[in-house]
Amino acid sequence: MRSAQMTRNTAETQITLALDLDGKGRSEINTGCGFLDHMLTLFAKHAGVDLSVKCTGDTNVDYHHTTEDIGIVLGQAVSEALGEKKGICRYGYMILPMDESLILASLDVSGRSYLNYNVTIPAYKVGDFDTELVEEFWLAFCRSAACTLHIKQLEGKNTHHIIEATFKAVARAFAQAVAVDAAQPDAIPSTKGVL
Repeated sequence: MRSAQMTRNTAETQITLALDLDGKGRSEINTGCGFLDHMLTLFAKHAGVDLSVKCTGDTNVDYHHTTEDIGIVLGQAVSEALGEKKGICRYGYMILPMDESLILASLDVSGRSYLNYNVTIPAYKVGDFDTELVEEFWLAFCRSAACTLHIKQLEGKNTHHIIEATFKAVARAFAQAVAVDAAQPDAIPSTKGVL
């Protein structure tokens, strides 16, 4: 069973999260931020995972702690659910269009955390969500999941479409990377023998 349940309690956020990598794309998301709820719902659907997130955060300040800490906990859940990473395909990529926006996402579940985020978002906010927090989310996710992620904007002018395409593209790349390799379901996909 490739699943995990995580909690994180700090002075800034209280988070419970459940993840099933072999789910059906179902989600139950309540972060206190409608836009982030929407993005995590999209992620679950397009990654084909079941995801439950409940967060109570200091949203009276802003959404920074909520966004970053959910990225941390989601990454931790991925790491726990994958265990030794036996049988995974390891790599995934997607070039995803959304109207005028085009996003490339490439993922390596390598055991090494790195984010290359090359996205220019035109507006500072979507509703009351600070758009600079998208990069903070993926940085926190990569650090906790110990994965390498490249996100590159190839086209795009609409802030909402760019961010939505980013979450969908990463989700699709993620689905490929964590899928079980039918040809080698018990193998570690590395010449080192460990990831």
